[in-house]
Amino acid sequence: MRSLLDPTFEVLVMVADEKSLFETIERMPVDLAVVDLSLTRKDGIKVIKRLRLQFPGLKLIAISVSDEPSVGRATMRAGANGFVPKRTIAMELFPAVEAVLAGQSYHPLSGIAGRPDQRER
Repeated sequence: MRSLLDPTFEVLVMVADEKSLFETIERMPVDLAVVDLSLTRKDGIKVIKRLRLQFPGLKLIAISVSDEPSVGRATMRAGANGFVPKRTIAMELFPAVEAVLAGQSYHPLSGIAGRPDQRER
């Protein structure tokens, strides 16, 4: 993932677990978090919900090994601004980041890629 984003963004921090994720976001200004739903042994959707509650202005993109549209929709309902299946990450991550940073939702499996994010209104 670093190789897909590193040349474009000023600061890119990668963490290995849920605890480090929350500590990093509390410690430094973060515009966007790309969260692997398998980052934790817990339910990844719950992590997205917790992030949304604790950091309401944070832009969130969830990634998952699942490419089921229902997983993406559940992630978006939990508070993510975008969803990218890992099998398409090389093609979809950068457009997802651009869209989410521009205030749009991104979920290519449900046809909502590039639509204004309703949370922004």
